Amino acid sequence: MARHVFLTGPPGVGKTTLIQKACELLQSSGVPVDGFYTEEVRQGGRRIGFDVVTLSGARGPLSRVGSESPPGKRECRVGQYIVDLTSFEQWALPVLWNAGPGGGPRQRVCVIDEIGKMELFSQPFTQAVRQTLSMPGTIVLGTIPVPKGKPLALVEEIRNRHDVTVLSVTKENRNCLLPEIMKHMPSAGGESH
Repeated sequence: MARHVFLTGPPGVGKTTLIQKACELLQSSGVPVDGFYTEEVRQGGRRIGFDVVTLSGARGPLSRVGSESPPGKRECRVGQYIVDLTSFEQWALPVLWNAGPGGGPRQRVCVIDEIGKMELFSQPFTQAVRQTLSMPGTIVLGTIPVPKGKPLALVEEIRNRHDVTVLSVTKENRNCLLPEIMKHMPSAGGESH
């Protein structure tokens, strides 16, 4: 049976909003939730990059529009964005490392939004995602990009896992997907629905 749930769909369709709503429901019912999501950073109505935001509210840059990488660092670029690997790893990795069972029978949910090109420049992140997916008692609620161009190895690996359900988010179904997501999540009593 599928244990982990990943949302996929075009940018801006509402994947992160669904993840945030699911987190609110889980937290209000007493289920331990940790992880991070990515959020657009805008300046003067224009997107200038993305931040990593942990569920505890800590925030750091993931990427910014730029023409060159910081001196002495390998360039990690996706389109017009330069990825700040050091910052990303500083904020994302600790929440993944802490996603293990907290003792006792209760299941925990780890949010990973998103596993995409920018994030996959980080080898430690790739290893931490694999480890988190294999942890007993931990359920991953995450997002992955729609396949286009060259396949991303970890994303394809996740899509093909027997313990993963992938839900496609569209403008037509995004307002009715939350119950489907919650069906896979643990309840406060410690069991999955």
